[in-house]
Amino acid sequence: MEFSHYSVMLNECIEGLAIRADGIYVDGTAGGAGHSSEIARRLTTGKLIAFDQDPDAVKTARERLSLYPQAEVVQDNFRNMAQALHARGISGVDGVLLDLGVSSHQLDEASRGFSYLHDAPLDMRMSQQGMSAYDVVNTWDADALTQILREYGEEPFAYKIAQAIVRKRTSAPIKTTLELADLVKASVPAARRREKNPCKQTFQAIRIAVNDEMQSLSQGLDEAFSMLRPGGRLVVLTFHSLEDRMVKHRFLSWCKGCTCPPEFPVCVCHKKPQAKLVNRKPVTASEKELRENRRSTSAKLRIIEKLGKEGSTDE
Repeated sequence: MEFSHYSVMLNECIEGLAIRADGIYVDGTAGGAGHSSEIARRLTTGKLIAFDQDPDAVKTARERLSLYPQAEVVQDNFRNMAQALHARGISGVDGVLLDLGVSSHQLDEASRGFSYLHDAPLDMRMSQQGMSAYDVVNTWDADALTQILREYGEEPFAYKIAQAIVRKRTSAPIKTTLELADLVKASVPAARRREKNPCKQTFQAIRIAVNDEMQSLSQGLDEAFSMLRPGGRLVVLTFHSLEDRMVKHRFLSWCKGCTCPPEFPVCVCHKKPQAKLVNRKPVTASEKELRENRRSTSAKLRIIEKLGKEGSTDE
């Protein structure tokens, strides 16, 4: 199956990067190279380093970016970008794009085990290596399962679903996506099943745990910001509230200056803001895009610009 990925808010992401033809840019999530291609074609003497941990994505991105000698694709998690960039003699970049979440290919390719709509072995590994969804579902105890369902899936029936998983696997391992989906459906009230597919939050939670997504995002944000030059921009596209909340709070922390208690008459910490928000509220998909791609419904785009040493953009 060909690797496909609809590039959500493509124009908004590219505009947010404010690309210079001689700049150095990072696409932390190359996917099908939609965003990467648009960045690369705007560069002349500049350079693009595109990361992805999925071997399928890397293969596709290298093929699609072969037209652009200024682009290089690296198979790695974006949480490791600083080390990979330093290894290439790059000490600073002018922009970083992170398009988070699962790709269209990963959802649509049943064999990858991400979807609750198709029967496949429980997998969900973006890197196709290491711990899988099968391992989580069949070896984690009820408390650990409940915790991730609540924390990563915001699932109100987390305890009941976790208990059902543990009971089922005592007789036989849970091997496929539809086996797990049936367990989830049987564990929630009928009213919940009528409103929407009740499997979404459980599958999301397990996928996040399998790929250590929240820790990767936390580390990746710090690595990306550390690599930005003054005036450089970090553009982040999120698809669920946990990601967006982390990005929002991290951005605000970089934009905050003085941390003295409010009762102090004058500042004594002398801390300066490290960045400024480009958009105070998240950008969302246009009506046209929402009609064309339902997966853009939950997307939120946030952009931050790094400041110079004195708290102002270095022009």
